Amino acid sequence: MLLKLRDIRKSFPGADAPVPVLRGIDLDLDEGESMALTGESGSGKSTLLHLVGGLDRPDAGRLDLDGVEVTALDDSGRAALRRGTVGMVFQQFNLIPSLNVGDNIAFQARLAGRHDAAATAALAERLGLGPHLAKYPEQLSGGQQQRTAIARTLAARPRLVLADEPTGNLDEATAEAVLDTMLELVAETGAALLMVTHSTHHAARMGRRLHLRAGRIA
Repeated sequence: MLLKLRDIRKSFPGADAPVPVLRGIDLDLDEGESMALTGESGSGKSTLLHLVGGLDRPDAGRLDLDGVEVTALDDSGRAALRRGTVGMVFQQFNLIPSLNVGDNIAFQARLAGRHDAAATAALAERLGLGPHLAKYPEQLSGGQQQRTAIARTLAARPRLVLADEPTGNLDEATAEAVLDTMLELVAETGAALLMVTHSTHHAARMGRRLHLRAGRIA
């Protein structure tokens, strides 16, 4: 079992009292497995993804990833987990404006100590980014920026890929092409994929689906 969550709970401060966002979530994800995380806005999807990625800590419950109890880690421990085990793809791309495409793709792999110039170049070609390696993010289309973000994540060879509405800012045709490529590459690397999506079509392409309603599994 690569990822295991048990009774995960999270609240955020409210005007009068804490506002519960996650109310006891259990989740299991195996190596190589893909899962869609669906639900209405405010149901807790992105919060759950951030907890799995070590960007925040739950108030209660236990989260284990690749044999490590994430809920027992301090800030530096969670940062190390993000460098070495988890890759994240966001809706807003989060590319580094001062780095060109080639350096953006290599950035995470260098942090993880896994940079392989030949493999990175091959990955860029696979994603149609070969002619654009010397360009900067502002010179790319939305689809090219998202492909760059996906390449950056996969170049580091993470065990788990977390994707938060990775095609939400793209037109339908580009979104479909980006998702095709991401699913192919994740499958080839053997990583697990947990993806937040509002699209029933995209959710149907995942191996499993977990639907949240008001912070609980529906």
